[in-house]
Amino acid sequence: MANSPDRLYTLERTIQCLSKSLTMSNTMHGIRQLRTGWADGPAYITQCPIQTRQSFVYNFTITSQRGTLLWHAHILWLWSKVHGAIVILPKAGVPDPFPKPDDEVVVVLGEWWKSDTEDVINEALKSGLAPNVSDAHTINGHPGPISDCPSQGGFTLPVENGKTYMLRLINAALNEELFYKIADHKLTVVEVDASYVKPFKIDTIVIAPGQTTNVLVSVDQKSGKYLVAASPFMDSPIAVDNFTGTATLHYSGTLTNTATTLTTPPPQNATPIANSFTNSLRALNSKKYPALVPQTINHNLFFTVGLGINPCPTCKAGNGSRAVAAINNVTFVLPTTALIQAHYFNISGVFTTDFPGNPPHVFNYTGTSPSNLQTTNGTKVFRLAYNSTVQLVLQDTGILAPENHPIHLHGFNFFAFGRGLGNYNPITDPQNFNLVDPVERNTIGVPSGGWVAIRFRADTPGVWFMHYHLEIHTTWGLKMAFLVDNGKGLNESLLPPPSDYPKC
Repeated sequence: MANSPDRLYTLERTIQCLSKSLTMSNTMHGIRQLRTGWADGPAYITQCPIQTRQSFVYNFTITSQRGTLLWHAHILWLWSKVHGAIVILPKAGVPDPFPKPDDEVVVVLGEWWKSDTEDVINEALKSGLAPNVSDAHTINGHPGPISDCPSQGGFTLPVENGKTYMLRLINAALNEELFYKIADHKLTVVEVDASYVKPFKIDTIVIAPGQTTNVLVSVDQKSGKYLVAASPFMDSPIAVDNFTGTATLHYSGTLTNTATTLTTPPPQNATPIANSFTNSLRALNSKKYPALVPQTINHNLFFTVGLGINPCPTCKAGNGSRAVAAINNVTFVLPTTALIQAHYFNISGVFTTDFPGNPPHVFNYTGTSPSNLQTTNGTKVFRLAYNSTVQLVLQDTGILAPENHPIHLHGFNFFAFGRGLGNYNPITDPQNFNLVDPVERNTIGVPSGGWVAIRFRADTPGVWFMHYHLEIHTTWGLKMAFLVDNGKGLNESLLPPPSDYPKC
């Protein structure tokens, strides 16, 4: 949908399913929900699921955002099937801070399973093992030329020589970061997660689940057909779907039987290529679009994130063990009442506000701790005062294996101003922080065996989910929530729930 900022928008989601019983919740991924957290969407965090043949209207105001975001289901693994683009246009008469393209196309990258994804994750939870990886990657719903798929031709993007196109790239995959490249064409990156960046050219981008990236492509090569490739990035010994999703950039006037100019996807573990893209991202930080990085901090937090193994006597396939995940050794447990509902109506016994701001013990985060993760289970949130500022360092522990963890924070944009490998050093690492023009995002990757530092201002009241956007990690418990108290007066307070709000 095409929107302008500073207006009220509604999205009605009616669940109608004739073949099976279905409950649903949706999230407006990346939309700043100013006082309207009821429309944020994660099941049992800001709403209860919408039941079959019931409906809920998501009302929200878009303020000071423009670019590309997405919406998707936020319960179980249903977002593999239910997702789409949100395109926010600048206000009328206000141009983007880069040359206007001749045309634009939404490009959604995804994963596809031969099996129902609900069956895939249910079997994994029963066995205690990791779920089966997907069977193909897709570009706008097409995997490309594989022999056993009816969509053998793949997605084709027709273009005209001499024109410039903006591609609004969205990674809607469940569990995999992806490389994206076009044979013989450079990509000029102009925006990520609906925030402008200093433009730069590159031939390969990396995009994590839930992230968006706008790129300009100049159609300046000789007429022909050029391969577009979406392939997995994983720099840890973790199983991934190694199928490359493909599409075609087709110059006008090119015969159908013309040979396609090919490109070689990066190796699956091409960390230098991924870092080249990530390290090039800088906020535009212009007079009109300043980078408002908090310079003073009220909460200086350190969260460890990691995977491990806990005993599970019923998990026969896992030899009596099950995979788990935790933030600061807390494996989050979803409540049966939505957290925002419990907060607003002061319902006791649903959650506690004792989520630890620092890990309960200190060890070598990158691998010398035992493989079992001694977690506590609970529905714990971290409480923040309205308009307080937060610095959060996220450290990959590598307890089971070091792995890149894309993190998504609902309700806020944050500035990613530092990252590194190994253990975070609070004495020396801050010397290299970029507090001038760090990239502004809503989803960021914690490097494999490393750390990332972010800052944000808690300027909207409500309950806000923070979780890892590899869906299996979220399923295993790699999630938590921030509770932001009301400020002073009605304009700094959470609005009442809408009349059609789906209660538990």
